[in-house]
Amino acid sequence: MMKRILCGIMLFVACLGFAFAQADRIAGEYQCVHDGVDSRIRIFRYEDGYRAQCTWVSNLRMEDGTLRRDFRNPDPAKRNVTNDKVVIIDKVKYDGKGAWNDGKIYDPTRGKYFTVTLSFKDEKTLAVRGSVAFIGKTVYWKKLK
Repeated sequence: MMKRILCGIMLFVACLGFAFAQADRIAGEYQCVHDGVDSRIRIFRYEDGYRAQCTWVSNLRMEDGTLRRDFRNPDPAKRNVTNDKVVIIDKVKYDGKGAWNDGKIYDPTRGKYFTVTLSFKDEKTLAVRGSVAFIGKTVYWKKLK
């Protein structure tokens, strides 16, 4: 009887570890090209979900040499953040079925937030779908590491 209980507990812990490994599969560095701008995005665990933050953009400096900032952000407190530090996705959670959702994606070129769903198209390609109601757009990010 005790062996069955221990085996059950061990099986439960193994399944739980597998679920966490699947959820963490999304963590890493990605390349994204949006509206002709090449950028690098890092996805990492944050609080009880995942966050994606820009780490590099190809057009960080304007023609006069000043840094581009998130001047379209609806939150005035975030408008001074440089474009290479903008949080793009926040509060997504793994659903246990191969997708991360329940969060928001931010489009800094328009200063708008949308609902987001993330899933892998293949081992190295993350499908990122932002939408409002039933209207949306999917872009693909290449996983670098």
